[in-house]
Order: sequence, then structure tokens, then C-alpha cells
Amino acid sequence: QRRIRVTTIARNWADVATGQSHIAAGFDQEASAVLMSRLAIHRSMSDDGTDVLRWLDRMLIRLCQKFGDFQKDAPDTFRFAENFSLYPQFMFHLRRSSFLQVFGHSPDEIAYYRYQFNKQDLTNSLIMMQPVLYSYSFNGPPETIDQWKKAGYQEKPEYENFRQLLQAPVDDAQDILATRFPIPRYIETQHAGSQARFLLHKVNPSQTHNTMWGGQQDGSAPVLTDDVSLQVFMDHLKKLAVSSSS
Repeated sequence: QRRIRVTTIARNWADVATGQSHIAAGFDQEASAVLMSRLAIHRSMSDDGTDVLRWLDRMLIRLCQKFGDFQKDAPDTFRFAENFSLYPQFMFHLRRSSFLQVFGHSPDEIAYYRYQFNKQDLTNSLIMMQPVLYSYSFNGPPETIDQWKKAGYQEKPEYENFRQLLQAPVDDAQDILATRFPIPRYIETQHAGSQARFLLHKVNPSQTHNTMWGGQQDGSAPVLTDDVSLQVFMDHLKKLAVSSSS
């Protein structure tokens, strides 16, 4: 016997033309980012990848124009409310994620990633969308640390603290592997190592080969990529949002 259960829930309703402030106050940027990600994944099933990225860009620009605080043609005046401030960052990482960027992945991998993303809750979805980078420091440059490791200093009793430093990220990674689903890929690499490309294609390239000769060096190593950094992405977004011709 088939039964249908109906539940009625009362929700506040606001007209975007007259109640924009109420809509802005109730905006959940994390939930919205996950929802837009699922819509983008659904579109990518039938549309070209470039078209999906353009659609995401249009939606983001419209959001900035609708809920941002700015003066026309003045990008420096653009401001977002606190509950909107992280949304462009989520879209930046979504555009670069393996859900939409299929180069270097097999069709089976892409299908699996998208399937799992659509099944996860909000917290897991954000983790899959936006990478997190943890840093462990020993008051020295990473290249020196790797040289010490290759020399086997961690095997000597007098360098027990160095061994513990090397073991800390391994232990933390094992904890993540044991609790996170879908299970992440675990790769151990070092500076300029052959496997370092898996990390470099995920990080925010604050300094690239396009900027390292422009007087913007900050002491960090350049990432050889054509991807724009988050800062460049935000600057361009502000220009488009405040433009009178947009």
C-alpha cells in the first residue's frame, strides 16, 4: 500500500524588488555555494565546459551588482556584507576544481567525483570544493628540511624533535584518511618533486611566471601556471560588477 506524507512549513517570503535587505540578511553563502556547484555540475552534463564557466561568472557578477555596495565605475569602493564575503572565493575554487576542469582526469574519475559531491552534506561539499593548506614549521626553509630528511637526521636519537616534526603531518593525514569520505588521494612529495604538481595545481598562485618580473615578488617561489590568483580574480570581478556597461 502506497502512502504519501505531506509536511507544510511556514517560511518568510520577501520580494526582491521591495525586500532586498531581508533577502541579503538571510543569505547563507556556504549553502548557496554548494547549491550553485550542484547546478554547475548538472549543467556540465549537457553543456560545454566553457559555457558552464561563463554561466557561473554571469551569476556571480549579477550577485555582486545586486547585493554589493559600490559606486559606479569605481572598483575600489566595492564592498560586500560579511555573509557574502566568502562567496566569490568559493566560486574561484569551484571554477578550478576537478568537478568542472576535466583536463588530466579520466571520465570515470570525473563521474565519480561529481556523483560523490552530490551526495555529501554541506561541510563535506565545501571541503571537496575549496582546498585547505596546513603548514608545519621548524624555523627553517623547506629545502633545508628536505635535505636533513634525505641525510637521515630523523633516525638519530639527538634529532628526536626533528623526527616528531616529520611525523606530525603524516599522523594528521592518516586521521583525515580514516574519517573523511570519499577517501582522499594521499601523496607524499617534496619541493620540486615529481609529485609536487598535484599540490601546485590546487594552490592559489599568488606569484606566477607572469608576475615575478613585475616587481611584485614577496620572497615566495613562483608557480608556473596560466591560472590567475584569487586577488586578480577579485579585482577583475569588482571591475565588471561596478562597470556602467555591465
